[in-house]
Amino acid sequence: MMLLEHHAKALLGSSGLPVPEGILLTSVSAAGDQFFPVIVKAQVPVGGRGKAGGVIKASNAAELHELLERLLAMQINGHPVRAVRLERPVDFVRESYISIAVDADSGGVRIMIAPQGGVDIENPEMCDQIESRVVDADIASVQSAVEDITAEFAAVSRVPMREAGRALARVFFEYEALLLEINPLFILSDGRWMAGDAKFVIDENALPRQAAIAAIIENNRTLYPETALKLEQGFDFVVLDGDGDIGLVTTGAGLSMQLVDELTLRGHRPYNFCDIRSGGFKGDPSRLVQVFRWIADGPSIGAVLMNFFAGMTNLGELAELLVIALERVPELKRVPITARMIGNGLEEARAIIASAGNPITIETDLERAMNRATQNLKVVR
Repeated sequence: MMLLEHHAKALLGSSGLPVPEGILLTSVSAAGDQFFPVIVKAQVPVGGRGKAGGVIKASNAAELHELLERLLAMQINGHPVRAVRLERPVDFVRESYISIAVDADSGGVRIMIAPQGGVDIENPEMCDQIESRVVDADIASVQSAVEDITAEFAAVSRVPMREAGRALARVFFEYEALLLEINPLFILSDGRWMAGDAKFVIDENALPRQAAIAAIIENNRTLYPETALKLEQGFDFVVLDGDGDIGLVTTGAGLSMQLVDELTLRGHRPYNFCDIRSGGFKGDPSRLVQVFRWIADGPSIGAVLMNFFAGMTNLGELAELLVIALERVPELKRVPITARMIGNGLEEARAIIASAGNPITIETDLERAMNRATQNLKVVR
């Protein structure tokens, strides 16, 4: 999960790293009296804000009010802007780039550093300047790599980049991050550095050990709805496309991602990602009821596709919960429902669903299940 820039900088600042002064706003009315000029920055968990018009300077209160209204009503790369950060401008002499990320292939850490950074870092001519290196996953190895990579940098960049690398390596491991990227990394005229922007991707599995990050999510539930839901409910449900036409109820993150990819390739728009974790049902249909209600809220849902691979879960017990859940969310019966089921208790599940008279078609083959769901898709606009 990617933290919003404001909260990423709050964590960096609390660890003693230099960040620009800034505040977070979620409404126009909360603006109050501010310093001017001020940089108004849309807060979304995705890159490319600047080129999308999400980072703009306001010179006075009237401009700020107009920008807040516009930004808080827009989406950037499919993400609604629910908050903005007002930040004091930084007087810098150079923009550089540094990132530290988990390298899954090697089990180590990848360091990427460039003497020049900024919004054009992904352009070919800028990419050629980035030096990348994979090292062991420990602070000393990362700090040593930073020292080595910056050895040939001009003095104006070398000293602050090394200092930044040492500090960022410490924070990266302290918070068990998956990615910590500073772009731009401002270098000031007096030789100091400051994080102009921060991309901080955290491991949700580490949240039980990361009280500070968990508190950010808990205190900002409207800004992190999916992660807050996971902490509260114990499973994953993420709306991928608010106008999607197929709702998914799936056990297993991999199976859910597979369905999303397959359906997208067929030209359909999956409404959600879902790893409902059926092992947590414990005879209680409430988790299914909640997911059904969320899917039923989708304005364009024309079909529901379920995928249950029963290991520890008995499909007969699952079928009983499905029947109860559908009775509690009758509005979902307006669209075709296909359930791919395979594993323990399949025949019992068939009998339970058939006797209940619910509109669920069972398939054991995933390809047939997807075909049936898409062929029977009800157009709802």
